[in-house]
Amino acid sequence: MSIDPICKKIVPPTTPFISDYGGKKYHFCGPECKKKFDELEKNVIRLKRNLEEKERISFGKLRKEIIKPGICTLCGACASTCEFISIVNDQPKLIGPCTSCGICYNQCPRTITTEEGLIGRLRFGYSAKTAISDLKGQDGGVVTSMLAYALEEGLIDCAIVTVKSEDDPWRPIPIIAKTYDDIIQSTGSIYTHSMTMEALMSSIQQGMRSIAFVGPSCNIDAVHKMQKSPYGFLHMFMRANILKMGLFCMDTFSHDGIKEFVERKDMKLEDIEFMKIRKGQFEFETKYDIKSFALHEFDAYRSSSCKFCTDLTAENSDLSFGGVGSPQGWTTVLARSGIGYEIFNEAVDSGYIKSKTLEENEMERVLNLARMKKVQMYALNRRKNV
Repeated sequence: MSIDPICKKIVPPTTPFISDYGGKKYHFCGPECKKKFDELEKNVIRLKRNLEEKERISFGKLRKEIIKPGICTLCGACASTCEFISIVNDQPKLIGPCTSCGICYNQCPRTITTEEGLIGRLRFGYSAKTAISDLKGQDGGVVTSMLAYALEEGLIDCAIVTVKSEDDPWRPIPIIAKTYDDIIQSTGSIYTHSMTMEALMSSIQQGMRSIAFVGPSCNIDAVHKMQKSPYGFLHMFMRANILKMGLFCMDTFSHDGIKEFVERKDMKLEDIEFMKIRKGQFEFETKYDIKSFALHEFDAYRSSSCKFCTDLTAENSDLSFGGVGSPQGWTTVLARSGIGYEIFNEAVDSGYIKSKTLEENEMERVLNLARMKKVQMYALNRRKNV
């Protein structure tokens, strides 16, 4: 005797209503239960086919990230959608061949796989670069171009940006940029924390009411909380309108640590024109060449707060900018809010920026890096016995 998997009735082995799935025969009490089962099977097969066109993910990834560390909730989502996974001794276990279809990983409630879960809400994704001929900025120079547009069109009174100290090369100094020349000084990424909030408060004290604020997720989050919290300073100060322009950020490092490393490699910090982190390498560009070093060599200088951050793309911003995803020389732009979307497209229409739609494979690169930063929460956020 068998049990109908749909209605749970006992079914005699002589029933003509049988379906074969995953090499196993299922018996049904009648055509309705068989139809329901077959429809579910078709959906699973369709989902597997769609996932196979994307990243190949095996059960081993689920086992490594979720099962072995003890993060598994034993909800059974993986086993219910794959005929080769079963719960054995209170753990999901592979009992057949894995085809790396990824269906188990994408059903698990503890993996982070949705676009919104990885990079937050957004209206549209772009790949863009500056249309200002003499401008040389980080990646596509889009942040600088947008600030130039907003300032020259009178959309903002000033911008809070970070420049390099003249006395101590590559030490970050936040400023209130009121002219195009001020904005040009801020081109290029500085991989060290900048205390931009002090400059923001100072600009408000000076009577600035429309302000562009540029910073990574930690700085953007500070502005966001001050706006949204009932006890936040900006929550009660409604006259200050702030356009939050977030920068993609994987890590920051201490200024003294970078200086120590550079000098140990027989270089001078004052000779470096651009710094860039790309494909696991930290690049230092001078007038004469570009030197690259494995990013793990900078682990000792990594800011402690970065070990707790899971936000790659500055999710609370109006617009997010980064070099990940887009071709070299272009900037990935994620338009999130209505005002961010409108101002970006106005800058494009006014000839300050060249833009095209971010392709699916380009977005996948952003999502993959965001996933790397998100999953580190499982190594950190563990409830301790008390």
